[in-house]
Amino acid sequence: MTTDDISGMGPLVARLSRGGQRLRQADRTRPWVLDTAVVVLVFLMFCLADLLHGGSGDGDGPRRFRLAFTQLPVAGMLALQAGLVLPLLWRRRRPLAAFGVIAAVFVLQWSLGAALRADVALFIALYSLALHGRLRQLPWACAAMAGAMVLVAVRVSAAMSVWDALFFLLSTTTAALALGLMVRIRRAQLAGLRERAARLEVERDQRSRLAAVTERARVAREMHDIVGHNLSVMITLADAGAYATDSAPERGKEALQLIGDTGRQALGELRRVLGVLREAADGPSAGPELSPQPGIADIGALCAKVRAAGLEVVYRTSGDVDALDSGVQLTAYRIVQEALTNTLKHADADTRVHLAIVETETRLNIRVQDTGPATPPGPYEEGHGLVGMRERAALYGGTVSAGPAGGGGWSVEAVLDLTPQEGVR
Repeated sequence: MTTDDISGMGPLVARLSRGGQRLRQADRTRPWVLDTAVVVLVFLMFCLADLLHGGSGDGDGPRRFRLAFTQLPVAGMLALQAGLVLPLLWRRRRPLAAFGVIAAVFVLQWSLGAALRADVALFIALYSLALHGRLRQLPWACAAMAGAMVLVAVRVSAAMSVWDALFFLLSTTTAALALGLMVRIRRAQLAGLRERAARLEVERDQRSRLAAVTERARVAREMHDIVGHNLSVMITLADAGAYATDSAPERGKEALQLIGDTGRQALGELRRVLGVLREAADGPSAGPELSPQPGIADIGALCAKVRAAGLEVVYRTSGDVDALDSGVQLTAYRIVQEALTNTLKHADADTRVHLAIVETETRLNIRVQDTGPATPPGPYEEGHGLVGMRERAALYGGTVSAGPAGGGGWSVEAVLDLTPQEGVR
């Protein structure tokens, strides 16, 4: 077969597939149509010939084979054919009942010594039972089939060997049973594949929704860290500038300049966050130029802004903090930023803040302690502040604790795990 032949089969296969789907849909809508068609087909192919030729006579087969069977009147033949064929109408809805009725008529017919071509209905009923019935019913059906086949083999012993007859009849029985089981298994496999595909589609949708929720939480955390901190600094500077306008106009002008610088920095960080979202939605080519994420090296500038707002900040580091992973540095920066923002909100003008970042081989310790009031009005237990810090620390197996310090004031302590995780390279 050439490539052109194979490519030419594509439309044919597609048409056959669509035709099969339409037939299955029609069968699900009107199942009685197919059952009726099976009964009509069996009657035309097998029953009509017996009615026209009077059973097994009129030159059908060797003389000794014809003489071995009883010649039935037309009325009796029609009654037996109806008993064999009509139960096929409910072979899919009541397969065991259909098989039982057909088997009983089959045994009655052969007990009378009559042979009919409509006996093929018994094999169709066995096939339907294997396909649509309960599996625990098959052993009983097989036993009934074996008994019926033995009866037939004994009845035809005058025309052929009993063992030859048994071999043929049992082979046909096995073929009908195997075909029904094979189709049943195939349908079960296809149903399992469809169920698995549907489950995978549901899981995909769930993962998409979970990813969207996670992304919204991440963006909310970033926006809170950026906007909350910078607005706190701007509000503090604006209040200080308002007080200094009459007594020290230069300090008021300096405060306004600092407010402008802080606002521009906040706007730049917001553009960076929104630029990341726009790049993820429109593709890499649509993204703007992005500045790098802040790290520990930027904490010094962060402390300078807080000092400009009126607080005294003492900042020290220990260890090789600049060599830390960028994600760890961003987490440390955001935790320090949130802690200083809350201190700026609730501390007095003469508050002093001690900030220490200590790096060891396995941990990064962050401590922010101020000399302000020891009982602020719950900023760490409400809103996104403490929740955001804990979520960031949890990404690195860390913890965050906040509460009144032993010597007065408020303290925030965070510990990040720097041990490489197994399976991560």
